[in-house]
Amino acid sequence: MRVLITGGAGFIGSHLCELFLREGHSVICMDNLLTGRLENIDALFHNERFSFVKQDVTNFIHVAGPLDAVLHFASPASPVDYLHFPIPTLKVGALGTHKALGLAKDKKATFMLASTSEIYGDPDVNPQPERYWGNVNPIGPRGVYDEAKRFAEAMTMAYHRFHKMPVRIVRIFNTYGPRMRIQDGRAVPNFMTQAIKGRPITVYGDGSQTRSLCYVSDLASGLYKLLLSDIETPVNIGNPHEITVLELAETIKRLARSKSKIIRKPLPADDPKQRCPDIALAKKRLGWSPKVQLEEGLKKTLGYFKAEL
Repeated sequence: MRVLITGGAGFIGSHLCELFLREGHSVICMDNLLTGRLENIDALFHNERFSFVKQDVTNFIHVAGPLDAVLHFASPASPVDYLHFPIPTLKVGALGTHKALGLAKDKKATFMLASTSEIYGDPDVNPQPERYWGNVNPIGPRGVYDEAKRFAEAMTMAYHRFHKMPVRIVRIFNTYGPRMRIQDGRAVPNFMTQAIKGRPITVYGDGSQTRSLCYVSDLASGLYKLLLSDIETPVNIGNPHEITVLELAETIKRLARSKSKIIRKPLPADDPKQRCPDIALAKKRLGWSPKVQLEEGLKKTLGYFKAEL
């Protein structure tokens, strides 16, 4: 296949670029480097089947030649980023999705949307199945990301229904691994940076809120299987192993052999109390489930952060 990956220089996007190249495909990586980094894809430039285009996907996208798939992964994805870039986040979810869908339609390519577990908001149901419609505050600070992705899903399904386009929608749950940015602002990078530097580890709220962490190689394999499938409705991809934020902080502190103290800070607005995927659909239809155990993945990620710092 010849594929376009928007946001391909980002954390997840760069791992996807690598996976598609390993599988023998040709990859065009498109990124405006707002939160992506060229360092993430440095090792790919020697590959003749890889090319990079620096572009903001909210503008008209042109790619010469045929495309078999357009994977739309461009977007700020951490609260630090989308609170700092609220309007670009809304624009890439709306205008960027529109431009990427238009390109896929023109090329008669399969379109894959990187959606998010955040479309479930602060859920009333746990774990969250794909049929759950969510509990989102559209005017809260996190709404710029949550609603951008919800709109992107609606537009993707509209193109599917009206233009008969083949589409895939993946709802990505908390993912971690090498190439997360040190200043990402999410729990794993925060805790690891603080633990390595011996600074206080900041847990927001009482730490009882839960997250379900999927190692990035597991996520990438699920995305690949989904693209090659015929499922044209949203699919959760994530690790159903649930852990409290406090337990995560304590585990990272132990693995880093850190003497940092764990301190509490007020919980941010609209922070979800629970986040856990129901992956029954992915198991049944894709034969996919995560393989990497949490401590194994955290050790690999910790090694990356130590090198970065």
